[in-house]
Amino acid sequence: MCICVDCQWVDRCKAYHRVETQHGEPHLNAEPDFEPEQPRIHVSLRPIENSWGIEWDVRSCSSFALDRGHWQRLRPGAPVPS
Repeated sequence: MCICVDCQWVDRCKAYHRVETQHGEPHLNAEPDFEPEQPRIHVSLRPIENSWGIEWDVRSCSSFALDRGHWQRLRPGAPVPS
């Protein structure tokens, strides 16, 4: 799972913005202004409906600052990305 959902920077982060783009998800912020330091993005293939999809998850980041549930507060009622 992407650590970004529990980071204080999630709505301002350029790395998370790129992950949203790869997943075809709506952006939390159209113009993020925070460049994280050393984000490590894990890319994997996974089966999706008789095909294959690419999964992008930020697994570590030097700029990570814990704010548990930050993403969920920004999108109340929406399923948390997994």
